[in-house]
Amino acid sequence: MNRTFLIQAMLCLSFTFGMVAPGFAGDPQDQLRETTDKVLSVLSDLDLKSPSKAKERRERIQKIVDERFDWEEMARRSLARHWPQRTPEEKREFVPLFKALLERVYADKVEGYSWNKILYEGETIDGDYAAIKVKIFTAKDQTLHVEYRTLKKGNHWLVYDFSVEGVGLVNNYRTQFNEIILKSSYQELVKRLKTKSAQN
Repeated sequence: MNRTFLIQAMLCLSFTFGMVAPGFAGDPQDQLRETTDKVLSVLSDLDLKSPSKAKERRERIQKIVDERFDWEEMARRSLARHWPQRTPEEKREFVPLFKALLERVYADKVEGYSWNKILYEGETIDGDYAAIKVKIFTAKDQTLHVEYRTLKKGNHWLVYDFSVEGVGLVNNYRTQFNEIILKSSYQELVKRLKTKSAQN
């Protein structure tokens, strides 16, 4: 399985599984399962299948993601050691740019992604952190092993990172961002993210 497919799959899965349903209390795996069902219901809604409904369908999915996906934690971990050096204003600017990067590049792939079966293989809880293992059987007869990493905030377990076949999403972006900052500057990274956002 090539790395490009893995990275694409990770982003697809981040928008279909990587969030927690509002108002649902339970263990991490139960919350993930509940939200999975909720998003799949949007993707399978016949009233939203037509091209004219694409914008509404996408907005519904993004709304679910925004409610419970911990974008700030994910952005912070992606910047890693460069995050503490940022001013409060820079942090407030970076988080939506990071979020837009993921949404813009992979929104179409999310809606076109398909699978046959989802198997929840268990969870490991360590204080306010938990890891949930999932096996996904795709319509193309491929099997993906996914591990979601969540952080408890209130009654909700929020996904802040996940890996597909051992390749982590946050680590992937951390490597890219660090290389740009070291070779150029943080300002150059922001400039590139803004340029990509303007192309949307």
